[in-house]
Amino acid sequence: MAPLSDTDTASGEATEAAPAALPGDGLREAIIEDLRNRIGDALIDTHIVPNDDLTVRVTTESWAATGAALKAAGFSFFSWLSAIDWMPSPYGKSEEDPTVEKDPIDMTIKQGVCGGDTRMQVFARLTDLERHVGITIKADVDDDTPVVDSWTGSFAGANWHERECHEMFGIGFNNHPDLRNMYLPSDFEGHPLRKDFPLLARMVKPWPGIVDVEPMPEIAEEKADEPVPVVDEDGKIDEAATAEVVDEPTEASSDDSDADDSKEGDDS
Repeated sequence: MAPLSDTDTASGEATEAAPAALPGDGLREAIIEDLRNRIGDALIDTHIVPNDDLTVRVTTESWAATGAALKAAGFSFFSWLSAIDWMPSPYGKSEEDPTVEKDPIDMTIKQGVCGGDTRMQVFARLTDLERHVGITIKADVDDDTPVVDSWTGSFAGANWHERECHEMFGIGFNNHPDLRNMYLPSDFEGHPLRKDFPLLARMVKPWPGIVDVEPMPEIAEEKADEPVPVVDEDGKIDEAATAEVVDEPTEASSDDSDADDSKEGDDS
């Protein structure tokens, strides 16, 4: 007698097979355990996507120490550092039509993976090139005093990223060698990537905004020589009216002229 299949029972009735369990991820679990041994209770929360990715959340005070600990653990490649403002924009989405009345905006702050307690958080990404594994680190930034310690002591490449983060989000970095603006004037007021920074162009007109992209000079000269079309009430181009504006004969007038020439030839 043949053995019963997964869908058979002793009575011969079909049953559904139990779903297979997700595979574990010993590599990332070991990384979390090693980091916990290095920074202790400063490791607040973790999130593993099995065999794919790893995110950890640490205390604000241990932000720089975590970067140094991970470097010592083999994460020597610095990818990026930035921040996120979890507060919903009080102005709505930029692609929405500002002339259309909107529903009230839910201003509830909802942090992403591994949670959080503040409106803004800093993020960084490191990679272990030998084990081919990456890790995202995040930490809360105090709402009243948005400052964390700089990573430049462990990763020189964090210099540029922290300057941009300071300029766009208003987050300070203790012990950074030079937090000058890179894009905006030094006396610029506000931080453009904060959700409550008013982008006036988006309030007047939906994306891409009120400012149009200017063509290259040679293209602009070519377009300047082209006739500006005249449209009728239905939005269709009126060729006769357009020709009158640029003082060029229309096809109809050219046909009339040809007819007149042929008539004169017949008369002669």
